Amino acid sequence: MSKDKKSGGKPATDPSAKDTHYATLRRAHRDAKRERGEIPTPQPQKRRRGGEDWKPPALAPDQVHLYGLHTVRAALDNPERKKIKLFTTQNALARLEVDLETLGIPFEIVSPQEIDKVLGPEAIHQGVMLETRPLPVRRLEALKDSPLLLVLDQVTDPHNVGAIMRSAVAFNAGAVITTQRHSPTESGVLAKSASGALELIPYIQVTNLADALGELHKLGFSTIGLDSEGPAPLEGTFSGEKLALVLGSEGKGLRQKTRETVNALARLDMPGAIKSLNVSNAAAIALYAARLHLKA
Repeated sequence: MSKDKKSGGKPATDPSAKDTHYATLRRAHRDAKRERGEIPTPQPQKRRRGGEDWKPPALAPDQVHLYGLHTVRAALDNPERKKIKLFTTQNALARLEVDLETLGIPFEIVSPQEIDKVLGPEAIHQGVMLETRPLPVRRLEALKDSPLLLVLDQVTDPHNVGAIMRSAVAFNAGAVITTQRHSPTESGVLAKSASGALELIPYIQVTNLADALGELHKLGFSTIGLDSEGPAPLEGTFSGEKLALVLGSEGKGLRQKTRETVNALARLDMPGAIKSLNVSNAAAIALYAARLHLKA
């Protein structure tokens, strides 16, 4: 291939080629900051139009569509994730930095609009989508050697659960345990919000949370439920070398059965005028405090 063809028919020194290169770098830098939550994601109504008539395609029970550069990259690197097919635009493929010869799964070069038809016009897919199977089911018994776990009592918002997963990975928790009902299942929205963390920590959904807490007690875990009306500050409630922090739903908090089952209830002391936090923020603070206790 001639130099002219490689540069789109223009001389290699054409200023527009340099502009395109720097625009790509700027876009990649901006996307990376969005993935880390350092800058806000554009509001849906400002991103795309024409989504009023979009209807999601029917998915099989064992079919999951992951999207976003960081999310897909993490899934491709996860040996436990069964990958089916990669869909990517030409530009996203270059930014994804994968070797197609060693990828080991089918791939297809598509337009952004073709991905929009599958994910909807509001999904920030960055030009890449991966069809996969759900991750293997994990059992509580496999967590017996983990000193720190996070348990969610019907936290329903996948964005919150994804953010909680990121914090759980950051503080090296052994798993995020939640209920099968009134909790998000593995999905593209959850994975995108977790920004790669879904591939790095077990996400275990249990049928009966009280029974699961009882099993954790048998495995030697001290379970502590976070409650704004808890009788003592969290940092003074820790005991033992294995902790399971239990957080309630965004609106109702811990259910009564959960409150009765945990070993202790504790609160996050907040001296300011606001006495409650988003569940993902509370999880991050609680994980940090738990790590300080376990290191002592």
